[in-house]
Amino acid sequence: MAVENTTASEKADPVIYAPVSGEVVALSEIPDKTFASGILGDGVGIHPSNGKVVAPFDGIISATTETSHAIGVTGENGAELLIHIGVDTVAMQGKGFKTLVKDGQKVVKGQNLIEFDIDEIKKAGYPDTVAILVGNTSDFAAVKRLDSGKVTAGDELLSIE
Repeated sequence: MAVENTTASEKADPVIYAPVSGEVVALSEIPDKTFASGILGDGVGIHPSNGKVVAPFDGIISATTETSHAIGVTGENGAELLIHIGVDTVAMQGKGFKTLVKDGQKVVKGQNLIEFDIDEIKKAGYPDTVAILVGNTSDFAAVKRLDSGKVTAGDELLSIE
């Protein structure tokens, strides 16, 4: 019997599942030029239909923010994902956001990470688009993405090669 010589990231699921439910928009349509330009990584945006962010894969929380408007998750597949809720929402200073996990915590696909209030974001005058970006895009040959359509949290959204 032959023994396969593969790394953990090669065995891991290459799929990044939708961390929020809503309407997918292309990266270039995120209403923030830093996100839209791809400087922070390849990915997509989602206009959320509810205020829940779930783990897009099994992994570890690599970064949380004091204001709970963004989170970093590193997957077993090697992807370093940034999930940023809304545009310029750091200015809300955490109002309407609640982080449910801690840095370094192991998470499983579908686990609740953040709760947020869409109406509070809109009331504050900010776009509610959630940016989902592969921060280490250059580590992969390609990032394939769904650029439009409706998704439910847990649906396939991106894949890495």
